[in-house]
Amino acid sequence: MWLAAALPFSALAATPALLDLAQAQQAEQVVLSSAQQQQLKQTPRRAALVWHGASPWINAVTAGARAEFAAAGVEVIAVTDANYDPARQVADLENVTTLKPDFILTLAIDAASVKSSLQRAGAGGAKLVLLSNPIAGFSHPADYAGIVTDDMIGMGRRAARVLAEHSSKPLQVGMIFHDADYFITNTRDQAFVDALQAHPQLQLVARKGFVREQETSDVAAALLLQHPELDLIYVSWDSAAEGVLEALRAAGRKDIRVVTHDLGVNNLLDLARDGNMLATIADQPYLLGQTMAKVALLAELGAPTPKLTLVPFETVHRHNISEGWLRAFHSPLPAVLQPFIVTENGR
Repeated sequence: MWLAAALPFSALAATPALLDLAQAQQAEQVVLSSAQQQQLKQTPRRAALVWHGASPWINAVTAGARAEFAAAGVEVIAVTDANYDPARQVADLENVTTLKPDFILTLAIDAASVKSSLQRAGAGGAKLVLLSNPIAGFSHPADYAGIVTDDMIGMGRRAARVLAEHSSKPLQVGMIFHDADYFITNTRDQAFVDALQAHPQLQLVARKGFVREQETSDVAAALLLQHPELDLIYVSWDSAAEGVLEALRAAGRKDIRVVTHDLGVNNLLDLARDGNMLATIADQPYLLGQTMAKVALLAELGAPTPKLTLVPFETVHRHNISEGWLRAFHSPLPAVLQPFIVTENGR
């Protein structure tokens, strides 16, 4: 994930709302029939996936898109990795556009940087589908076929509910939030804060921000020194939570539980072992890719496409790790997790 300039937490609510999540459709409502797939197969078409970086999560998005495109006879001719560098993503888009793809799927690292490149690609005939990040000034459906993203508000609310369900007693909550102007995490983090109002037993006593996920161990250590009374900690996403768990172990604080978003092997190991991890709210990257491809294909057929589509999420606890992983990634559970999961399920 590329991180922008720092933004104080108090400003998160003022971040421009470029998407009306309340008006979104659900992924299950985006349907491409077998007859439509056969119609698309009659003409060779090509797609390019212009990504922001590389990770197991991005690989799952790619796999979902590939599967849906293959079912419609579409060849994926390029999959790029910008290594979270906006300039490199611009170059990737320019290079891909010369190949004249019929479809481009992308997550824009920096919308302002890629806007003109995306406009040129669209002018060349490519149907554009965006992953999560909107482009200011773009209109639907003229400039893009649709945006597909997580239910960010729902995920933030669910994180608050998980903490509330942990105990009916009053609990002290700390928040380690993404202190940068980034639509996805800002929306999710703000939804978490807003949802706490429905759970009066949860008292948010401390907020500390980070820009780079490598900072979270130090941020958490400082939080513990200032607020040793904490019972629970919310962290913006999985890999950022790894540093928080590291700080908790170093401090010997087995009593503090953590909730975060997304799935990563290290934190799932802690979850499986009943460590500091309480739960994680997981999206479904494979389904994100599938849905993006469906939106692109429907646009090619001239069918109406939703401006915004939300993909569902689920709460992954200690005893549904295998199921959560399979739904998210459509791949086997990593080998390092399997022995412990089998042991837990056998108890």
